[in-house]
Amino acid sequence: MGGAVVVGGGLAGTLAAAALLGHVETVTVVERDRYPEQPAFRKGVPQGRHLHVLLSGGRRALEKMLPGINAELEAAGAHRLEAPRDVITKAANGWQRRFHEGRHATLSCTRALLDATVRARVLAGAERSGTRVEVLQAAEVTGLLGGADRVTGVRLRSRAAERAERELPADLVIDASGRGSRAPKWLDDLGHRAPREEVVDAGIGYCTQMFRPAAPWDMVMVIQPRPDCPRGAAWSPVEGGNWLLTLAGVRGHHPPTDGSAVPDFVRSLGEPALDDHLRSCEPVSPPYGFRDTANRRRHYDARGGVPEGFLAVSDAACTFNPIYGQGMSVAALSGLALRRCLSDGGPLRPGFTARAQHAVARASDTAWLTAVGADRPYATASDATPPGVAERVQSWYFERLAARAAIDPVVGAAFRDVTYLAAPSSRLLSPAVALRTVLLPRAQGLPTPPLRVEA
Repeated sequence: MGGAVVVGGGLAGTLAAAALLGHVETVTVVERDRYPEQPAFRKGVPQGRHLHVLLSGGRRALEKMLPGINAELEAAGAHRLEAPRDVITKAANGWQRRFHEGRHATLSCTRALLDATVRARVLAGAERSGTRVEVLQAAEVTGLLGGADRVTGVRLRSRAAERAERELPADLVIDASGRGSRAPKWLDDLGHRAPREEVVDAGIGYCTQMFRPAAPWDMVMVIQPRPDCPRGAAWSPVEGGNWLLTLAGVRGHHPPTDGSAVPDFVRSLGEPALDDHLRSCEPVSPPYGFRDTANRRRHYDARGGVPEGFLAVSDAACTFNPIYGQGMSVAALSGLALRRCLSDGGPLRPGFTARAQHAVARASDTAWLTAVGADRPYATASDATPPGVAERVQSWYFERLAARAAIDPVVGAAFRDVTYLAAPSSRLLSPAVALRTVLLPRAQGLPTPPLRVEA
């Protein structure tokens, strides 16, 4: 059956290890940090303090990999939220209608809670799988072993002390080290060309601050940027009775990381309900900022993109603007895609990594298209390839579709199917959706927040 090394012990690495259980003899997870004894922020997860949601597509994929995990997360304090019933959204054309659709349930909790719960579940499952799992904490991979055609292991060293590098052989190396992955250089060092990269950077920055409300509030609120105010916000519950406020803005409109300046930024959004509510909330943390929000795709899935024995997953291969909350769901979808590939043939089978890399890339397609579609209007000419005629038509269509989704149940259902990663983007081109998008007038949303759910 062979052995595997997973580079990175975050959510993506943990789910990659879960996919490997029962298909290899050993899995060694190499993690730069030390895991805290209780759920807590750690440096190796730079977005860990920010708002995280598990979209319905990712939630379903996670449940298939780890049956019962969603109930376990809810029992630990995660909030199950149904869209659009439990979410009031202000788009560029007004407020979206709110009704009980029954199609998409998401989970909102801190990243620390999600990581700790999934990690404990996977490590417990390893004992029953026949696969021995070892986690090397405070260790880092410094390079790959092998040659241009096959990777045979990794070089690593301990970060706890000045120790010499050592070699760790493996039949399969999975890079789950996130957006800071050094695998392109490692492959280049072996004589294998680095993957082609595609980048779209809207220059969005965001900050997140935790609060404890004094007055009841039972709705998630999302305020999307609009042409006259390229700023946005999200207000969502997490475990422990706390809520997270995430503020975002494009270049020149980045939110503050000074807590005293947060109220002014919120007032600039022009939504008095959120402004008034925050006045009664007690800050639990300072605001934490994040600026590395470029969408970046490394095309390992291209022909000859990976040597035998190497695979890149999740953010190491395709990373999205975190403001859209897709990363955790894509990690779950990628883990499920990897497990299906392993079920069709183990990692020692010729051509396995190329097939698995293609499957993992397809698991990222919908998230990539929606994130890039939303960000490209804000990207400068130096940040992205100028759009051609086809892309301009797509942008026109998507803008009309997003506006109509705010009030039209048919178009809205399709829009949520795609943006919640539960259906491919082709769902937006079905005849019923396309006709309503193109032939009906450009839609206007509601003028005021929908405080009640429509019957």
